[in-house]
Amino acid sequence: MALIDDIRALRIADYDYPLPDERIAKHPLTQREQCKLLYYKGGEIEERKFWEVPALLPANATLIYNNTRVINARLRFRKETGSTIEIFCLEPVLPRDYEQIFQTTGHCVWQCLVGNSKRWKQGALTQTITIEGHEVTLAATRGEQRGNAWEIAFDWDEAAGCTFADVLDAIGEIPIPPYLNRGTEESDSTDYQTVYSHIDGSVAAPTAGLHFTDEVLAECDRRGITRREITLHVGAGTFQPVKSEHIGDHPMHYEFISVPRSVIQDIISAPGPVIAVGTTSVRTLESLYYIGQILEENPDADEEALTVTQWMPYTTPCEISTRKALQNIVDYLDRHHADTYMGSTQLMIAPGFEYRIVSGMITNFHQPQSTLLLLVAAFVGQDKWRGMYDYAMAHDFRFLSYGDAQLLMRR
Repeated sequence: MALIDDIRALRIADYDYPLPDERIAKHPLTQREQCKLLYYKGGEIEERKFWEVPALLPANATLIYNNTRVINARLRFRKETGSTIEIFCLEPVLPRDYEQIFQTTGHCVWQCLVGNSKRWKQGALTQTITIEGHEVTLAATRGEQRGNAWEIAFDWDEAAGCTFADVLDAIGEIPIPPYLNRGTEESDSTDYQTVYSHIDGSVAAPTAGLHFTDEVLAECDRRGITRREITLHVGAGTFQPVKSEHIGDHPMHYEFISVPRSVIQDIISAPGPVIAVGTTSVRTLESLYYIGQILEENPDADEEALTVTQWMPYTTPCEISTRKALQNIVDYLDRHHADTYMGSTQLMIAPGFEYRIVSGMITNFHQPQSTLLLLVAAFVGQDKWRGMYDYAMAHDFRFLSYGDAQLLMRR
C-alpha cells in the first residue's frame, strides 16, 4: 500500500492535457449506442463502438450501474429590481431523506448554491407558478451559510396538495454541466438521463450510462451478463475543480450511496468480474470494502461511524479479504432487519489506490486535472492514462459528458 504522504503529494498538474472546446461534445449522438468506444485491455487499445460492449464483456460478468435520476435542481427567481437569483438545490436538509423530501407538501429545506447572491440582501424570494391548473406561490428564504452553500427554506401553498417534486417539475431546470458552455435545452430533459434512471436525487448525471439503450441492455441479458443497480446521488462537487497544487490539499465531496443487500450478496458470489458503469458506481462499490472494514472492528457502528472518509484507503491497514468485508455488511443489515445499506462516502481514488471489487469499468473522457481522471489513472496505471487520452485525441473521440466512452478491463 502506498504511503499516505506519497498520495497526498501527487501534483494535479501531472494530470493535465490540452482539451480544445471543439472537442467537447455539446450534445449526444442521436443514436447513443453508436458512439465511439476506446477498448483498453491488458495495455492494448482498440477503437470499437459502444453497441459492442455486451460482446466485449465476459459472459459471466456482473454489470453494476447507478440508477439515480437527475432532478430539475436549478430554480430561477426574478426580483422586482429585475435581478435574477439562481438557486441550485444540492442535497436535502429537512427532511434529510431524498424520497421523503420530494413528497413533502408545503415546506422543506435544502442545502443550495446561490447565484448572484449579492443581489439577495434580505427577505424571501417569491414567484407564482402553475401546477396542474392551480396557481401556487413559492417562497425561498435564505438561512445559515455553510461554506459556499446556503440552507434555503422553500414554502408553498400546502392546501394545493402539490409536492416539492411537483414544484421542481413545474419551474426547475435540468442542471447540465457548466463546461458545456451553453444553456439548458428542452432535449436535455431526456438526453441527460440514463434509460434506467428512476431514483430521484442527482444534480448531475452518471454520464457513462448515457450510452446505454434498451437494445444494448437486452443484448447483455441475452449473453448471460448479470445486471444489478445501485444508487449514488451525484452532487455538484463532481464538477469541483482541484485548485490546490497537491491533491492532499483538495477536499473531496460527500455523496449519498445506497446498495441493496441482494447486490452485495451477488458480488460475494459473482462467478466472473464485476464491471462498474461510471465513476459513481466505482466509488460506491469500492467504498463497500472500507465499510466492511469498519464493521470488522466495530460491528455495532452507527451511521456516522460508517462514513468512508477521503483518506481511509491509504491510512487503514487492509487486513481482511474483500469477501469478509462484504459479508460484514450483509450481517450488519441482517442484524438491523434492513434490505439496503445506506450511507455516505468521501472516498478519493488516486494512483496508489488498490481496487478491491471493480475489475472493469465503463466511463467517459474526463476533464483535465480532475479527481475523475485520478480515478482512471489509479485503475489503468499512472503511466497508461495519458496514452489512452492521446489516442482518443488523435482519433477524433468526443470528450466529457455527452462524448464518447471507454471500456477499461484489468488483465
